[in-house]
Amino acid sequence: MPASPIVNIDDLELKSHSNGENFEASFGTMTPESGAKHLGARLTVLPPSKRAWPHHNHHGNDEMFVIMAGEGELRFGDDRFPLKEGDVATCPAGGRETAHQIINTGSVDLKYLAISSMRDPDITEYPDSNKLGAIAGSAPGGDLKERTITTFVDATGVVDYWEGEE
Repeated sequence: MPASPIVNIDDLELKSHSNGENFEASFGTMTPESGAKHLGARLTVLPPSKRAWPHHNHHGNDEMFVIMAGEGELRFGDDRFPLKEGDVATCPAGGRETAHQIINTGSVDLKYLAISSMRDPDITEYPDSNKLGAIAGSAPGGDLKERTITTFVDATGVVDYWEGEE
């Protein structure tokens, strides 16, 4: 258990990632430091025109996004919604109709808290690329190094349940 259940956002160590032209973000994870085991939260900072993650949905985890600064757009299923400081967007677990992605459409950094339930394992879908993901050993927002399974497959690559079994 941590010495204090309080984490100050300004004290978070931000770690960055990027991929291609569209994906770039910095993250500061809060919940492992505070001792939470079934609740995930991190600060996300998106530069203008960037996204943190591909458009995706979770079958096992709900997510909530609290917009702290800047403006953007929430892709939710087939719809798009404007986001601004003070908005709270909820993306429940479900099928492709709950797929979500936040895009910074403004001219300054978009900062938001991403909060999620921490159910493990989780199955994710990626409608833009028609992939499925299976993640176990660390729920969303957890340490990637702790994961025992992280597999992404093309959703059209179906095999029979008994394939490869004697």
